[in-house]
Amino acid sequence: MIRAVVFDMDGLLIDTEQHLHACWGQAIREAGFPAERDALLGIRSLAREFAVPYFREKFGPEADCDSLWARRRELMEERIARFGIHKKAGLDELLDYLEANGYKKAVATATGPEKTEDYLTRIGVYHRFDRVVCATTVPHGKPMPDVYLYACGQIGERPEDCLALEDSDNGALAAHRAGCPVVMVPDLAGPLPETEAFLTGVASDLSKVIPILEGLR
Repeated sequence: MIRAVVFDMDGLLIDTEQHLHACWGQAIREAGFPAERDALLGIRSLAREFAVPYFREKFGPEADCDSLWARRRELMEERIARFGIHKKAGLDELLDYLEANGYKKAVATATGPEKTEDYLTRIGVYHRFDRVVCATTVPHGKPMPDVYLYACGQIGERPEDCLALEDSDNGALAAHRAGCPVVMVPDLAGPLPETEAFLTGVASDLSKVIPILEGLR
């Protein structure tokens, strides 16, 4: 029985994934490497410990990952200052439904604690979650299951009773490895075939998660 919903943040609750995508692309191009779309999509929700070998595989051992990260952070700050943070479609409707029906709610994100609190406060939903967990507090980030296992433990529920919502393949894999049923709400791209094979469902926006939950009751 689903007793809780655990949300990713970037690209799911807020529109920052498009900015991260653009910033990674610019940083990679400035460093003299090809910023192909598939390569950029593969970075989504990928913890740094896994992103470094990913970059080295794509661009060779000469890739200066520290410089890439620093430039991406710089560009991201500029874009957020310029465009702001906006909540994704259907979020308020889904949160209202979850609260009305007694579901627990948590966030499990790869973003650090300060930015997570800032972003969710800006869109007025930080206080609506029972727990907010960041991958920086666990040994391994996504696509490993640590952050989802920790989030489920923090709200006192078994992973199999927590529906995970993700917009990226790496994030969906992390939740699946933790033992959570997973619904994908695609942002920049839909699920890969290997991801689709284990998904409980796919929703076009967050409000469309409600009928999936109704079907699981």
